[in-house]
Amino acid sequence: MSTAAPDPSGSLPGCVELDVTVGRSSLRVVRRPPSGPGPRRTPLLLCNGIGAATDVLDPLVEALPPELDIIRFDPPGIGGSPLPAFPYHLTWMAHRVGQMLTRLGVREADVLGFSWGGMLAQQLALTRRRRVRKLVLAATATGGLMIPASPRVLAVMTSPKRHQDPSYVDAVASRLYGGTLRSHPERAAEALGAGERRGPLRGYYYQLMALTGWTSLPLLPSITADTLIIAGDDDPIVPRGNATLLQRGIPRSRVHRYPGGHLDMLIDPKPFAEEIDRFLAGRDG
Repeated sequence: MSTAAPDPSGSLPGCVELDVTVGRSSLRVVRRPPSGPGPRRTPLLLCNGIGAATDVLDPLVEALPPELDIIRFDPPGIGGSPLPAFPYHLTWMAHRVGQMLTRLGVREADVLGFSWGGMLAQQLALTRRRRVRKLVLAATATGGLMIPASPRVLAVMTSPKRHQDPSYVDAVASRLYGGTLRSHPERAAEALGAGERRGPLRGYYYQLMALTGWTSLPLLPSITADTLIIAGDDDPIVPRGNATLLQRGIPRSRVHRYPGGHLDMLIDPKPFAEEIDRFLAGRDG
């Protein structure tokens, strides 16, 4: 299953780290096994945003119920996952994630994708339909065919500097992320783990290149999983109309809107975790 024994020094108490071999390389995987007396539930796979190791999702993982088996990973060239020899495409990445789940003995999972990871989650739901039970798409869009961010925002997104320099992210957080960070931009560096586990610069650019030519928009009706779309009304990176595009395209979907911005789920995860858990457990009506 892995090239190394589980490391109990995972980013959160109760988590284990694994180097899972997929193809000719490996992915750093962090898994929080279920705990407590509750019934066994479908594992939850988390797909992170661009440029930061999966550790940035620690607050959300902590807020989710302990009986959930939560699996997350660093994309190639990010955090603890080695840089691949060549750039890759999102379709290739979805294939690798499917291999990772197989190595972990997971046949079916619920999938939550945040930002860049939301596009990967859509690709998984399109090409690995039998492996995706429920889908959560947070602060994400449909790729090349979407309602775009402003040119000022896109210019900042072309560089990984905000993941490396806390003073820089303080300067751009308000206009880039919106929401809570308009009044507290200093919280962005903490939420992103700026300067920590960043990996080679090429890892960030490879993630950008993975989206080249990719869009889910004409294929959304083919997504069969029940889908929860989580969208902020003040998200400069993913303007609010993108949630409407997703909802109109995915047959069994609904939108949960909140008044904040792109990173609010990482800064104040509790209400998001409650909404996600209701949806996954089938308690959302």
